[in-house]
Amino acid sequence: VQRLKMKNNKLTGTIHQTSLVNMSNLEILNLEFNQLSVQVPSFIFNISSLKAIDLSSNNLLGSLPGDMCQHLPKLEELHLSLTELSGNIPLSIGKCNNLQILSLSIGNLTRLRHLYLGFNNLEGECNKLQVLNLAITQFSGLIPKSIFNSTMLEEIYLFDNNLEGQIPSSIFNISSLKTIDLSSNSLSDSLPNDMCQHLPKFEGLYLDTNELSSNIPSSISECYKFQNLDFAANQFSGLIPESVFNSTTLDEIDLCDNKLEGMFVTLIFSKLQKHYI
Repeated sequence: VQRLKMKNNKLTGTIHQTSLVNMSNLEILNLEFNQLSVQVPSFIFNISSLKAIDLSSNNLLGSLPGDMCQHLPKLEELHLSLTELSGNIPLSIGKCNNLQILSLSIGNLTRLRHLYLGFNNLEGECNKLQVLNLAITQFSGLIPKSIFNSTMLEEIYLFDNNLEGQIPSSIFNISSLKTIDLSSNSLSDSLPNDMCQHLPKFEGLYLDTNELSSNIPSSISECYKFQNLDFAANQFSGLIPESVFNSTTLDEIDLCDNKLEGMFVTLIFSKLQKHYI
C-alpha cells in the first residue's frame, strides 16, 4: 500500500500502530476530517517512506514528538491544521529537508514563545517560495523587508495582525506577485508612486482597515490585470484617479470610508461588477 486516504469518514477512537507500522511503502496518509480524539501517534513519524501526512480537522491532543522529523527523509507535506495540539513546535522539524508544505493553522500552540526560521535563506533568496501566509498570527511591529526576497512569490497574506509602519516598497518589485492581502493591520504612510511598474501579473490588492494616507497613485493603472482592489477604511485623500478604472479586468473596487474627492459619471462604473465609493 502506497496511499491510504480515509478522509471524512467519521472515524473515531485510536490510530493503532499495528495497522500502519507494517506498511513500509506507505507514501501518503490522509485521515483529515474525522473524529479522532487521541494523542498524536508518534509511530506515524517513524514511517520513513511517508511523503505526505494529513491529520487536520481532528481532535488530536498533546504535543508533537520532539524527534518528529528524524525518520522522515522524504516528507514533503505535513498538515495538522484545525486540531487541539498544544506545546512547542519541535526544533527537529528542520530535519525534514524536503518539506514543502507545513500547515499548523488554528492550533493551540499556547506555549510558543520563539519561532526560529533561521538557516532557511530567508535573509537571502528563498527561490521556491510561492505562497506566504502569516495571517491571524498576532505578529506586531514593522514588516521585515527580508521576507520579500523570493523571486517566485505569487501570494502574500499578512491580514489580521498588528503590523504597523510603512509597507516596504520592495514588495512592489516582485514581478511574480498576483495577490497581496495586508488588510486589518495598522499600516500607515503612503503607497509608492510607481507601485504597479513591476507587477505585470497583479490581480488583487487588499489594504482595507489600515491607516494609509495621502493620494492613491495614478500609476495604479499600470496593473493591467487588476481584478479586486480594496482600500476601504483608510485615510486616503485627494482625487480618485480616473486611471484606476481603465483596467478591463477590474471586477470589484472598494474605496469606502476614506477622504477621497471627485465626480464620476455612471460610464466609469459600467465595466465593474461591484464598486463601493
